Amino acid sequence: MAATNFTTEQAILKEVARQDRNRRAIRIWLACVLLVLFGLVLVGGATRLTNSGLSITQWQPIHGVIPPLNAQEWQDEFDLYKRIPQFQIMNKDMTVEEFKGIFWWEWAHRLLARTIGVIFGVPLLFFVLTGRVERKLWLPLAGIFLLGGLQGAIGWWMVSSGLEARTDVSQYRLATHLVTACLIFAACMWFMRALSPHSNEPPPTRYSAKLAGLIAFMALFQIYLGALVAGLDAGLSYNTWPLMDGAVVPSDLFIQSPAWINFFENPKTVQFVHRLGAYAIFIVVAINMIVSLRAAPQTTHARRSVVLFVLVLIQAILGISTLLLHVPLDLALAHQGGALVVFGFAIANWRGFYGELPRQTSIVVRD
Repeated sequence: MAATNFTTEQAILKEVARQDRNRRAIRIWLACVLLVLFGLVLVGGATRLTNSGLSITQWQPIHGVIPPLNAQEWQDEFDLYKRIPQFQIMNKDMTVEEFKGIFWWEWAHRLLARTIGVIFGVPLLFFVLTGRVERKLWLPLAGIFLLGGLQGAIGWWMVSSGLEARTDVSQYRLATHLVTACLIFAACMWFMRALSPHSNEPPPTRYSAKLAGLIAFMALFQIYLGALVAGLDAGLSYNTWPLMDGAVVPSDLFIQSPAWINFFENPKTVQFVHRLGAYAIFIVVAINMIVSLRAAPQTTHARRSVVLFVLVLIQAILGISTLLLHVPLDLALAHQGGALVVFGFAIANWRGFYGELPRQTSIVVRD
């Protein structure tokens, strides 16, 4: 009997060690995906800020990997760009050499997007075929992969909005593209955190998990508002703070008709709402920190609340600085990257209240 118990114990320990190794490998893989996704969002931001997003006027998922390789191919690509309104209205004096400058941003953005597909899809297939992914994760991870494919289509849908009647892309489609990227980022962060060890400390209050979820959703909505600001170039006007257009509440917020359209197409209203969103997040995160420190000091939950507040504070400083300095490229990218850091940490913080994903505990011992 003792020998049987010892054998069973050894089998359990071996299985636990195997699950630990598998979960560690999946966490490392998801961390790599998150890193590349972060880079993709930053390159996408640079593509927008340099007005490079319409430089490639065709969607060629396979052939498009190869850039122009000689003078004739560059000229052919440039000729395609000359057909769209952005060139005809804004860049009619552009040379081929200047065109290359905007082409490379968009090409790099698309290449990174394709790279993420490989970085996510190939390891996922390997992990599934070798039994390293628990069955309950198959569908969620496959769903993330499919969402990534949809994101590629959304990207082209966004670009196509600026090829015929506009000199830029639709702010609605830009916001959809960025929010979808954030959802993919959030899903990867959620499962990476779910597969990580958790402390057994109770939440500071019975509302802490719900408040953490609210903060995550507020951060995502603020990113959506920021995308509308970017799509309308709303950050290039009203470059003062804390007043906007000389007032706490500026005039002409509802100058367009119907009134609701101002929230999406009036640059002043969109920027004002983005400011209000920032104030709201700052207040809620500050309250969360104060409550956590009072109710459960010296706990992991309280420390996370402090880190989240500091991240939001830094992001607020970056946002104000970007506005006051008329959206310089480096600060604007730091602000966009900061938004993703805040959102990612908010997701990880939210998931931290639910503990590690339950492990497979059924072990069959055969004679």
